[in-house]
Amino acid sequence: MRTLENFLARVLSDDMGKLILRLNLGILMLFHGISKLEKGIEGIKFLVTKNGFPEFLAYGVYIGELIVPILIIIGLYTRISSFIFAATMAFAIYLAHVSDIFVISSKTGGLLIETPLLFMLGAIALMFLGAGKISVDKR
Repeated sequence: MRTLENFLARVLSDDMGKLILRLNLGILMLFHGISKLEKGIEGIKFLVTKNGFPEFLAYGVYIGELIVPILIIIGLYTRISSFIFAATMAFAIYLAHVSDIFVISSKTGGLLIETPLLFMLGAIALMFLGAGKISVDKR
């Protein structure tokens, strides 16, 4: 087993892992952003104002779900973009899922907030890791 581990350590690179993490976070979040472009953000505006925040903050969803994911995908300003991404997800959890934070899904056995939490924690990990060599940041 140790021989296989040594072989994989030689063949696989940290930079490829960082690229896969960036593509995963960026591409999957882009679907959410494109949906907001097509369908609008009325639901987000409602949640923002319902929680006592000014309505204009709802427009930040376009930055957090469209612009930042593109920057993460190409690896440009990756640490800053990842911070904004994580903050966007923390805000989304607060707005839409605050009462579900410790609720377990009866269907899956996982947390109800599993998806936004995975996005947020992945972005935090990327914030620490950086973009890697396969990125615009390294050019």
